[in-house]
Amino acid sequence: MNRAKNPAVAEDHGEPVNGARPAGADGEGSSSGGIERLEILRWVYIFRISLAGGLFAGAAFAWTAASPGQTLTASLALVITLLHTPASYWVTHIRQQPIGASFIYGQAVLDVVLVTLVVDLTGGSDSVVAPLYILLISAYTLMLPLRGGFLVTGLACIAYIADSVWVQGTALNTVVALQLAIFVAVALVVGLISTKLRQTGAALTTVEYELQRLRLETGDILGNIPTAVLTIDGLGRLAYANPAAEALLGLEARDWIEKPVLETLARCSRGLEQALERTRRFRMPVASAEITIHRDGDAVPVGISTAVLERRGGPPSVTAIMRDISDVKRMESLRQRTERLEAVAELSASLAHEIKNPLASISTSVQQLGARDRADDDDQLLSRLILKESDRLSRLLSDFIDFARLRIERSKTLDLRELAKHAVEVVRQHPDCGDEIEIELKLGSQPVLFEGDEDLMHRVVSNLILNAVQAAPPGHPTRVSVEVLGQEVGVPDRVDVEHPVVLRVTDDGPGIPETDLKRIFDPFFTRRRGGSGLGLAIVHRAVREHRGAILVASGPEIGTRFTVYLPGKPETPGELLGEERK
Repeated sequence: MNRAKNPAVAEDHGEPVNGARPAGADGEGSSSGGIERLEILRWVYIFRISLAGGLFAGAAFAWTAASPGQTLTASLALVITLLHTPASYWVTHIRQQPIGASFIYGQAVLDVVLVTLVVDLTGGSDSVVAPLYILLISAYTLMLPLRGGFLVTGLACIAYIADSVWVQGTALNTVVALQLAIFVAVALVVGLISTKLRQTGAALTTVEYELQRLRLETGDILGNIPTAVLTIDGLGRLAYANPAAEALLGLEARDWIEKPVLETLARCSRGLEQALERTRRFRMPVASAEITIHRDGDAVPVGISTAVLERRGGPPSVTAIMRDISDVKRMESLRQRTERLEAVAELSASLAHEIKNPLASISTSVQQLGARDRADDDDQLLSRLILKESDRLSRLLSDFIDFARLRIERSKTLDLRELAKHAVEVVRQHPDCGDEIEIELKLGSQPVLFEGDEDLMHRVVSNLILNAVQAAPPGHPTRVSVEVLGQEVGVPDRVDVEHPVVLRVTDDGPGIPETDLKRIFDPFFTRRRGGSGLGLAIVHRAVREHRGAILVASGPEIGTRFTVYLPGKPETPGELLGEERK
């Protein structure tokens, strides 16, 4: 029932019941077993006008013995009815004003007087229309609580007795007493039934209210969660898809509701269609699986699980719960890469000690052999070649040792903006960078603080900027930005960083081939001639040592963007920037 358009009746003091409140919460809701008070009032108005019209017609045209006083009384009753009833209808049904109990009692008094007048003019206790009291009592007992119904019944009984005994002069006989008993019995029975119906209606309305509230809350939750939820019915038609599912699958739910959708889903993801079809046909839910969804030319890895909702007399509905796991897989790949780097670091620490000392001895011995007087030109050439390669191996071992022994030696509060500024100046002076390089530095006005080793982090930032400058085509700037993300806003899944601060380094170069993206942080992997392949490996490990994370996105259209997430710290009053933590 629409509470805004069907105000309820309150018993006490004629106060209206709030339309937004569940009907029947106090035992006096606006519904009596599904019978609307407004509908009862409409029939009461019709009954009243018909009764007054019939009374006037009878007195004016049908009753030959009617006196002028009776005709005048019938005329006045008709006039009052025609004035009062349309006014009441305008208040209750057109203006839809809240109906107070006093309004109902007023209507009851008017109808009791009208029925009594009809009974009086048609013979009093001998009148054939005396049962009209029963209709009157039933109607108002349905609209009022039990005690209200008895009040109207008592008023009707007093009016009937007064008319029969005092007006008509009839003695209170058995017939009148029996009629009064019937009036009371009708009021009792109808009142009890009405109370039971009202209580049942109140319970049903409360359940309906709770279901509606639950539906709204569920709709809000499903509409705002990032997890995609999709339901198909037993015939393979779309029953529901939340906004996340629409975005993931690239379809508009309103265009596919109650339409076969499995073929469309198969074009988007064969795995999704198979999971739904298997669950629907064999009632075998998918606990956890991975599928691929093709969207805008990209293959998106998605985790999926399904559930079966049985339908009586038909095939079951199936609900699929999906989530984009691209970030999860990327972070898993980074975790595995980190484990490989740590294993290589342990190996390199032992190999460096085992190789560098013998290599130094070899270099010294070769120098001495090349310096002997008996050494000819070929011996000296071979000596220089061996020394050159020994020096190269020595440099490589030094980088290897740096990678293996990479540790935070001195930790202090640093400003990431200052590190970025200094790294940009160092890169500008690098011999591999000409005067034409462009670097756009985007920094905020507030300090971006974090705890770290200054030398180590300077090496990280400088290395990333230098790589970007070397990859950027002429005339295209390298962009460096520093920002604070606050409460993990915009942080990918599984990047567990508190109060993250972010460094982004972007170039417009040709991008890194997809086959190389998975290996760029591996030691000794490089596509640049003369490179050791340890630069990005050291960057990755240094970031991990600072409890941070580094992500890379690359492609021919977007260039390459490295994003470093570091655990920041809120600015503390009185804390000195650069204070060392030992």
